Amino acid sequence: MLCYGLLMIKTIPVTHRNAALKDLQRISGVGPSIANNLCGPRITAVQDLRNSNPKALYAELCVQAGQPVGRCVLSVFCCAIWFADHSPAPEKLTWWNWKDST
Repeated sequence: MLCYGLLMIKTIPVTHRNAALKDLQRISGVGPSIANNLCGPRITAVQDLRNSNPKALYAELCVQAGQPVGRCVLSVFCCAIWFADHSPAPEKLTWWNWKDST
């Protein structure tokens, strides 16, 4: 567990984290950095994103970062959750298709 002031963050073992990062990167537009942003105790695989709230995930990330994070990350989160909830459709698997809906 990591502690940042009053914010305590549970961590997952490195071997599980590496597998989680690899699985999350199956999503179009999710590279190492975004996978790292998504990965945590609640999200260790694409299926864990099902029925998630992208705005809540984005808000959590901003708290963890201690500052606002670029809004394009919210668009990527929307795309990632759509990927987890649906069978992939190429027109929905690019973050810029989600930027106006956030």
